[in-house]
Amino acid sequence: MTDTDFTLTSPMQVISKGANPLLGLTIVWHTDQSRIGEQFVGGNSAGLIELSRFLPLFCKPGKDGLALGHSGVSRDPIRIVRDNTNGVEILLPASRMVVELNGSEIHETRYLSAEHIAAGQILGLGRTILVCLHWMRCLPKNNPISGLLGVSSAAIMARDKIHQVAATDVPVLLLGETGTGKEIAARAIHALSKRTSTDLVTVNMAALNESLAAADLFGAVKGAYTGAQTTRKGLFAEAEGATLFLDEIGNTPSTVQPMLLRVLEGGDYRPLGAHKDQHSSARIIAATDQDLDSGSFNQALLRRLESFVIHLPPLRARREDIGVLIVHLLNSSVPLQVADAAISLPTSLITQLANYDWPGNIRQLAHVLKRAVLALQMGEAVSFDNLVRAQSERSRSDSRELKSEPAPPMPASKAHHKKPAELGEQTILAAMEHNDWRIKAAAQELGISRPSMYKLLETHTQIRRAEQIPEEEIRQALETNAGVVERCASMLRTPSEALRRHLRGLGLLE
Repeated sequence: MTDTDFTLTSPMQVISKGANPLLGLTIVWHTDQSRIGEQFVGGNSAGLIELSRFLPLFCKPGKDGLALGHSGVSRDPIRIVRDNTNGVEILLPASRMVVELNGSEIHETRYLSAEHIAAGQILGLGRTILVCLHWMRCLPKNNPISGLLGVSSAAIMARDKIHQVAATDVPVLLLGETGTGKEIAARAIHALSKRTSTDLVTVNMAALNESLAAADLFGAVKGAYTGAQTTRKGLFAEAEGATLFLDEIGNTPSTVQPMLLRVLEGGDYRPLGAHKDQHSSARIIAATDQDLDSGSFNQALLRRLESFVIHLPPLRARREDIGVLIVHLLNSSVPLQVADAAISLPTSLITQLANYDWPGNIRQLAHVLKRAVLALQMGEAVSFDNLVRAQSERSRSDSRELKSEPAPPMPASKAHHKKPAELGEQTILAAMEHNDWRIKAAAQELGISRPSMYKLLETHTQIRRAEQIPEEEIRQALETNAGVVERCASMLRTPSEALRRHLRGLGLLE
């Protein structure tokens, strides 16, 4: 798949194809948190950058530039020399400052290929300041979107695309690995659209019961199928005039894919058992972490979905954003009394976090930081290996060798994942309980894919389908738990997402 062509509103924002990229330096960590994310962007031709306490000047868009300024950084500069092949040579200063490259101390000149720079290289200065050396494919720009942070080219361009497409009714396909923020992007598109006053209706396509998927999406009249005792309103009707977010679109049951194609082509659909069509004005946003070009996914439907494609990059492809994300996650995800805990995180740990490849992306980083804060509150030493639970995998900070060509990264699909067959029923039950009966979060904790998690739930002897639970039992659970769906899900032992949809179908939840 390729992105839909688009035109940016600000001139000279994106570097033209074929041109040399800009060489960027981004502050990943600094004792002054407000400096994290500041950048220096060099020219796009061969040249020299000197990195010292006094030069270059780092800034954020619209702000004045400041040097690193820290006393731990040498007055004598590190010389970063770019050649005509876009390779970069790092020459060390004549000082006692400790210089690290990707977590390893270096004592002599190092050469980095263009591919190395594309992967992001973390320079440690005096065991205090971390700077990422990377390419910039566009100029720095202040184009904020709530929840979608980052100063990298990838983050800037993704936000530009969201701003552009939000004003239209064009279907959008969000592509990205698990944990890259696809749902946040969908909510941003809806919030910036003319439909912002309506609800964003969300459905996880992988969680649909194949036999009832058509009824869930398009509705059904009374008597359309066994158990249809009343006319049922579908999600397309619920999203009338609003936005319908089809998450995990790659797991859509094959029986309803042609029906989705028909809605996207003309807006018409027919509820199960009905005698005439209905028309939908819902705006469609879909998301997946799968390659829809391969496999059995309906290719005509794919062509319709990809009217406008936004790729959300993995964290390992935007290493320069990690410091910005760490500060944001710590300050927004933990109690206020430990909101300054970022200061107490050791620089050695930040170095490892910045060099790790993050198979679970931003979601995994958030979980690791929460565990780190809890450990610090308890007075415990924080261990990178324990925090990421990666005994079977070495992080990139330990394994990345700087040769003329970079070693290929470990495929994300092979990192951390366990065999579903190895998981017992009590382990699965505990994971669901720990995560408020949310399937995605439980799968992440167990280290398995979501499709595998759905299969385990299908065969689990103690976990039930929401639609198979007697209505009277559901009403009793709602009364007992004051209408809190997650508590009801725990009591009924059924996934909370499916229970929420079922409650809406029964008219028990607004």
